[in-house]
Amino acid sequence: MTNTSTERRRSATTPPQARESLRTAVGGCLAMAAVMGIGRFVYTPVLPFMLQDGSLNEVNAGIVASSNYLGYLVGALLAARAPLPGGPYKILMIVLFSSSLTTFVMSLTLGVYWFVAIRFLAGLASAYAFVLVANIVMQRLAELRSLRLFPIHFTGVGIGIAGSSVMIEWLGTRLVSSAELWLASGILSLLLSLCVPFLLPPKKEAPLETKQSEQTASPSSAPSASLNKSAIRLIFAYGCFGFGYVITTTFIGAMASLTPELAPMKSLGWLLVGLAVIPSVFLWENLAIRIGYGRAIALACTIEAIGVALSVLMPTITGLSIAAILLGGTFVGITSIGLIEARRIASSDPRQIVGLMTAAFGVGQVIGPSFAGYLYELKGDFLLASLVAAGALILAALLTLRRFSPH
Repeated sequence: MTNTSTERRRSATTPPQARESLRTAVGGCLAMAAVMGIGRFVYTPVLPFMLQDGSLNEVNAGIVASSNYLGYLVGALLAARAPLPGGPYKILMIVLFSSSLTTFVMSLTLGVYWFVAIRFLAGLASAYAFVLVANIVMQRLAELRSLRLFPIHFTGVGIGIAGSSVMIEWLGTRLVSSAELWLASGILSLLLSLCVPFLLPPKKEAPLETKQSEQTASPSSAPSASLNKSAIRLIFAYGCFGFGYVITTTFIGAMASLTPELAPMKSLGWLLVGLAVIPSVFLWENLAIRIGYGRAIALACTIEAIGVALSVLMPTITGLSIAAILLGGTFVGITSIGLIEARRIASSDPRQIVGLMTAAFGVGQVIGPSFAGYLYELKGDFLLASLVAAGALILAALLTLRRFSPH
């Protein structure tokens, strides 16, 4: 692994290649900001306002969040296995703008069932976009010998989270309803999406589509071939990771709104998460090169478990701030280095293992928010749910301690 990473860093690129590599990474970054930072995660900073104006209660909030993650699971499975009519790039553009549309229509407050349906579609679009844009950007950067720039792609999650948090904090003091916050979020998502085709234009030769069709037709690259023990272990760990992080990311604003002294953290907590994401992808990539990707994932999961536990064991502004920083400083980093490692151990089309990892992640996410919502109804707080989530992250760490082996 170290030799491979060193070769990537020593690869020479011409100035035009360097510019194209940077444009590709930034295009992926803006796509991730739109579909993940906003389309998927803006629910977290808007949720306290929805609870405040009566659009949702805590139990319904968990159900709506789980519907989004169920859509994410379905989208990941389809992106991993289903044919892509028109090719991955065309589908990416469709789901990119569909994500903005689903954010817009959340402003139509027609009841809980409406929110459940729309957030399901939002999850479907975000998972499809996540799998497709990650593979397109990885493929192009690999061709340009610039895979070292791939972490830039993932900074988009933090940029989207931080940018939308600042916007919602500012607008939340001026607007009268959560519906208006959803409308503003949809506008921001659309503006980001409009930039993507200029930075990440279609390629006439479509190398990704060609390679995928060749691999599908080849017996040596049948889907089961890539699922060795290492792949299965990584996929299962990702499921534990999905459950472990999602309760805090969904309810951190709601946790703060339960206590008057923590009111400043209603939006600030999520802003800290977003700001911590941005440098974290570079930090974890560099650390993974030094100590190995499996060990880096294990360390990040352990640190994240500490943050999740602190969010309920230390219910103060300091405690929630530390929890937010630890959460933001790990969860996207784990995703980034996990995908790079998945690409290395896959013997065939990386779209399959990336999709299955995203699907396992989605299973954990589907269970997490509803689990937390119902425990909140029984216990009146998020303590037990968060401690179970921390335990799931420790299990993920144990699964990834041993080095992964390719075929």
